[in-house]
Amino acid sequence: MNPYTNSNLLFGDIHNHCGISYAHGSLKDALNNARERLDFVSVTGHAHWPDMPEPDERIKYIIDFHEKGFAKLEKGWPKMMETLKQFNDEGRFVVFPGFEVHFCECGDRNMLYKDLEGEILYPKNLDDLHNQLRELRERGRDAIAQPHHIGYLKGTRGIDWESFSPEFAPFVEMLSMHGCSESSEGIKPFLHSMGPSDWQSTIHYGLKQGHVFGFSGGTDHHSAHPGSYGHGMTGLWAKSGNREDIWNALLRRRMFALTGDRMDLQFLVNDMPMGSEIAATEKRRIEFALQAGGAIDCVDILRDGELVKRFSQYEFECSDGKKDDLIHTKIYLELGWGARHKTCNWEVELGISDGEIKAVEPRFRGREVISPLEAEETGNYYSSKVLEKGEQFVRFESFTGGNPNNSTNLSQGVCLEVRMPRNARVWANLNGKRVEWSLAALMDGARSGLSSGIASPAWRFNRAPAPNQWKWSGEWEDDGGEGSAYYMRVRQRNDQWGWCSPIFLNR
Repeated sequence: MNPYTNSNLLFGDIHNHCGISYAHGSLKDALNNARERLDFVSVTGHAHWPDMPEPDERIKYIIDFHEKGFAKLEKGWPKMMETLKQFNDEGRFVVFPGFEVHFCECGDRNMLYKDLEGEILYPKNLDDLHNQLRELRERGRDAIAQPHHIGYLKGTRGIDWESFSPEFAPFVEMLSMHGCSESSEGIKPFLHSMGPSDWQSTIHYGLKQGHVFGFSGGTDHHSAHPGSYGHGMTGLWAKSGNREDIWNALLRRRMFALTGDRMDLQFLVNDMPMGSEIAATEKRRIEFALQAGGAIDCVDILRDGELVKRFSQYEFECSDGKKDDLIHTKIYLELGWGARHKTCNWEVELGISDGEIKAVEPRFRGREVISPLEAEETGNYYSSKVLEKGEQFVRFESFTGGNPNNSTNLSQGVCLEVRMPRNARVWANLNGKRVEWSLAALMDGARSGLSSGIASPAWRFNRAPAPNQWKWSGEWEDDGGEGSAYYMRVRQRNDQWGWCSPIFLNR
C-alpha cells in the first residue's frame, strides 16, 4: 500500500519575520498573509545572540539594531502569544510559537514550540540550548531547533556539522531568501552581506558525514509575509491538519522543500516514504509520483549527494492529450512590471467559460527587504488577498510595483488547477479591462499584455501545460553501496524546484 494514500498534503513556513523584533510589518499582517497560502506557520522573532561580535565602529549599527529587536520581542512576547492564539484555527490553520537564536560558532537556530505556550530561551551556547530543551521535553513541552541558512561559512553563522545533533533538529533548511544550501553549486547563491556559502556547510557535506536529517524550505522573509512566493516553503505529509499530526510528521521528516510552486511529491525507496530509516538491501527500488506546479523539466535521484538517475521530459509520452474531452491543467496569471518605483493596485476576476476549478493557489509575494534600515516599519503589509471563489472563477486584489532591476521579479499571481474543454475560454477582468484566450491557445504558449502601453503595468498568462507535462511517475532500481541516503529533486521549466527529504539506509 502506498504510505502517502492516507496522508494529507499540507504547506507551511516556519522561518520568517515581522515587526515583533527588528523586521517590518505587523504580526496580524504576517498571519493574514500566511492564511492566504499556508496550512501551518511559525512567525519567528529575533531573540538572542550569545556570541555576538564585539561592536567595533564598522559593525556597531548591526549590533545596535539586533539589541533593539531583541528587547522589543521580549517586551511584546505576552501580546504576541495572545495574537497567535486568536489566529490559530486547529485543523485548518495551525500556528506554532517560535523565536530565533543566532550563533556565530555553530549556526543559527529558529525555535518551534509544539504547543501554544513557551517563553524565550537565552542559552549561552548550543549545548546549553539543548540542555534547556531537554528539560522542557522531560516536562512534556516539546520543541524543535531548526538550523537555517546553513550554507554560510562555519564561524560566521553557518552550520557546524561536527556539533549537529538530530535530537532537536530532525531537519535543516534547504533554502530561503538567503540562498540554497544544497551544494557548492546551488541554484540560488548566497548574496547577503553575511557572505558567500561554503562547501563544508552544505547539505551534501552533511550527508557525506553520515548525518540523518530532513529538508525544509523557509522564506526567512522580513516583511510580514510567511510563504512569500519564490522565497521558500515546506510541503508536509501528515495524517491530518491538526497540531499533533503536523508535529509528528515534522519529527518523522515526512517533508520536502520548495522554492515557490506547490507540488505533490511522493518518493519511495523499497516502499518506504521520505524521511524513513530502513535496512539496506542489495537492490533498491526507487519510485516517485509527482504533480508539479507547471511543466516539469527533470526529476533527479541522488544518492549521498551524487546524481545517479535523471528522468527527463523526453522520456514521457509525446501525446499531449489532444483527444481528451477535458484537459487537466494549470492556469497561472501573473501581474506586475511597469516603470520602476511606480505602483499599481489590481482588482481581478479570473475564470473559465466551461469546466471546473479544482484548486486555487495564490502566488503572492512580500516586499523585498531584509535590513531594518531598508524600509519603514509602518504601513500595510497585507495587500494581496483572495476575495471570492466560485466553481468557474476567483476574485482577488493585489498590489504591484515595477521590478527594481532586470533580475528581481516582483510580480503577483494566482494559479488555477482546472479541468476544462480545450476550446473553452480563459478570461480575466483586470481593473475593468477584459482579456480572454482559448485554452488551446494558452497550451501553445504564454500570452501577455500591457495595461496602457509601454512602461505600464502588465499581465501574463503563462503557458498551460498538457497533463503529461506536469504529472509524472516513474521507477528505477539501484544496486548502490551499503550505507546510502537517497533523495529526489525536481526542476520545473519555469525554474521552480522541489527536494524530498532523504530516505536513509543503514544510518
